[in-house]
Amino acid sequence: MSGSIKKSPMLKSLHTRQYALLLQELRAARAAAGLTQIALAERLDMQQSDVSKCERGTRRLDVVELRQWGQALGVGLVELVQRLDERIAADEALSSQAVPRPHPQAAD
Repeated sequence: MSGSIKKSPMLKSLHTRQYALLLQELRAARAAAGLTQIALAERLDMQQSDVSKCERGTRRLDVVELRQWGQALGVGLVELVQRLDERIAADEALSSQAVPRPHPQAAD
């Protein structure tokens, strides 16, 4: 895991860039496992619509549910969190390298 903690305004975790990266990782893990939302829902004993809500970020997952998702996808919780940490670190590295673009001038 990365050694420094970035402070940011306390936003609900559903609306942070880091949570969006978690959702990307979960979708990628599902795709890598070759599962549809329906197949994953069956493994989790939930409805497909609930899987969709979780993947879209309209329903939040807690750490116990995240572990269950990992098990259903054939990925351990530690590995899932390591992948997420790598994804966040890569995203932060890209963000820090981004060059601000000048604002287009309005035509007079």
